[in-house]
Amino acid sequence: MERTDVVIVGGGPAGSSAGRAAANSGADVVLVEKGVPRTDRDELGPDSTDAAGILDYWVDIMGEHPADMPSDVVLRELDGATFHGPSESATIEDTRIESSYDGFGFTVDRARFDDWLRSLAEEAGADYRVGTSVTDIESDLTGSTPSHRVLLADGTEIEAEALVLADGPQRTVTLDVLDQFLPAETSAEEYLAPDRANHIAYQEYRRFPEELFDPDHIEFWWGVMPGHTAYPWIFPNDDTVARVGLTMPIGMDIDDVTDRDSYALLSDDDDAIPPGRIYIQRLLERQFPEYDVTDFPIVDDHGKQSGTEAYPISSTQPIESPTGANVAVVGGAMGATSAFHEGGDHVAIRTGKIAGELAAEGRMAEYNDAWKQAIGDEVRRNVTFAELVRGLGPSDWDRYFSIIGRMLRTDGSRKRQALSAGLEGVGIYLRYRRKRWSFRGDRYVQLRESTYTV
Repeated sequence: MERTDVVIVGGGPAGSSAGRAAANSGADVVLVEKGVPRTDRDELGPDSTDAAGILDYWVDIMGEHPADMPSDVVLRELDGATFHGPSESATIEDTRIESSYDGFGFTVDRARFDDWLRSLAEEAGADYRVGTSVTDIESDLTGSTPSHRVLLADGTEIEAEALVLADGPQRTVTLDVLDQFLPAETSAEEYLAPDRANHIAYQEYRRFPEELFDPDHIEFWWGVMPGHTAYPWIFPNDDTVARVGLTMPIGMDIDDVTDRDSYALLSDDDDAIPPGRIYIQRLLERQFPEYDVTDFPIVDDHGKQSGTEAYPISSTQPIESPTGANVAVVGGAMGATSAFHEGGDHVAIRTGKIAGELAAEGRMAEYNDAWKQAIGDEVRRNVTFAELVRGLGPSDWDRYFSIIGRMLRTDGSRKRQALSAGLEGVGIYLRYRRKRWSFRGDRYVQLRESTYTV
């Protein structure tokens, strides 16, 4: 049996960042990544793709500046984002959150971004092993310090004092590990069940007609497809290629959709929720009626398979970790990422760094407090917005974007902007403040450390 100080399960942004931080803090680290193939990657790598956009203040949260990234990682510098309802829109050119990055944000090549983070972990001394999966983890808390025996599919056994779970929102390993530390009548699936807590996302790499390609702007559509935090997007990529994608809840039943006729991307002939490729086709037809879908050909040398990819994303409230067992759950696995704004690389990287450093220094007990201090405001904001939009229909989205558009025409504080939009603007502002207050402190956490039996 091999022995090491820290074992990390999952080699995406959270896992690689944990591996780098632990190795830089002097620990022996083994990182295990099962690996998936991609058309645009020469070798197996993490299954952690998303729309791959980074906002300005995310740079400070993750502690990684684009100036330090390889030139082929950053694709486009962004100057704003437009949020569309069925017939109303609002454009922002400033997140209004203080940042050291001078700009609205940027898009990255996700495969190269992941590979760069992996290289940093390996340069720090982490043993990054890709191509085999974790089949079982047995934790022993009977000794003076916890120990974890990790069994790999290739027969390798590794024993470590500290365990970092970074297996993303699929949580193929995390759920079983956490169940070891929960009361018999409680299951981790109650909090993190993938079919209830997650969304599925799908995107295609399509080449746009040059006159339609916007290289420095991202777009989102709300209220055109059913489902809580369900929306399509267009992100500029390299050349005139854009990522056209969407996110929607897993397992949604079309019979549960009310006012089906009001959703622009649903058809009267649909007897089930359409697959992602149909939604994308309908979006392009709706937005560019003077063009044919064949004018936006799929670029087959990008993505996971022939210019397309599907992946799970977390859309749940975060959980605390059983640090008494020397276990930290990070990134998408802990629910720190968000389907509301289609992103989470920044919080994944930050939680990974925190967990890796504390694991190496034997201070894992500090992890839950440390990540809440580092990303609590960001998580609380995302949870608040996600709850505010729960149950909104197409007409609601149009009304919201009309009000927000009026608010954005006024400079100054959010309160001043709300006042400028009249009673409706004040109403939105007060609803946000009340909902955010309901998550004060750490009330956005859904599974607390006190629930574990360690």
